[in-house]
Amino acid sequence: MRISVVGATGRVGAKLTRTLLRSGHQVRALSRGGPALDALVKLGAEPFLGSFDTGAGDLDQFFQGADAAFLMVKTDWNNIEGHYPAVAQRFVDALEKSSVKLAVSLTAMGSDVKGKTGHFECFHDLDEKLNELGNINLVHLRAAWFMEDVSAWTGPVAKYGRIAWFCKPDLKMPWVATDDIAWLAAKELTNPTGRHRVYLEVGSEDVSMNELAVIIGKEIGRPVEYRYIETTRKDVEAEFLARFGTPEKWQDDTLSADALNNGIVRFHGEHEDRPKLPTSMEAFIGDVWKPRYLEAVRAGEQRETFPMWTARD
Repeated sequence: MRISVVGATGRVGAKLTRTLLRSGHQVRALSRGGPALDALVKLGAEPFLGSFDTGAGDLDQFFQGADAAFLMVKTDWNNIEGHYPAVAQRFVDALEKSSVKLAVSLTAMGSDVKGKTGHFECFHDLDEKLNELGNINLVHLRAAWFMEDVSAWTGPVAKYGRIAWFCKPDLKMPWVATDDIAWLAAKELTNPTGRHRVYLEVGSEDVSMNELAVIIGKEIGRPVEYRYIETTRKDVEAEFLARFGTPEKWQDDTLSADALNNGIVRFHGEHEDRPKLPTSMEAFIGDVWKPRYLEAVRAGEQRETFPMWTARD
């Protein structure tokens, strides 16, 4: 098959591109260029310079001659609400003129909910726009929290033995490794079912923050505490805005957490209804997170990030 991959040099896209190439498929790799794209070209990928996120490049040509496409959007934290609709429109404009018959889009849990749900709202907008493509079979991969994002707490655990976040301590949340997303995307791209607008909920297991702290503590051999930060705390908001982020980012983070804490956004279906994925949270913490934690321990004093500040004694 001939497959066009958006974001081919990113965490998901690079793994997906390599998987497709190893399976003998022709891959057109979209990127802004650089060593990561050069490495994919050496493996056989066809390079295509451009970006749907910025509109750069001859994007109408990117999907020409392709049988299938992988779509994803890189978040613009300076334009959270406006970015996803703009990129989605570029996707639709280019795909409508193309030969693509199947598109797999990386979206997120909560994309089925309309309303002020923070970052989940962006994915709702993305799904709705792509659903205008009546002649293309769509698979929306509703991804859970990325396990890789747990790396934000390597420094706080190393320094304070603590992680802190806006989600309630015992709230069960789904998590997924980006390698597993790439594996599933490759499977869906190369084994088309002919169905339209299929929504797959992608998460290997549900883990609360208290449970995550226990898993990390067991792996490193010392207790780890979880500190729940309520989004209504004005002192936390003031510190965030003064040192760590924008009002738009604060609103996005707090609306996202509130949507989860209040059950507005949730994963539907039981584990047996989800695609079976190979990476458990325990395996990820041991194989990927722990080496980064040990490096943080060796580095000693860590730079002050928002996760570091909220975890302080």
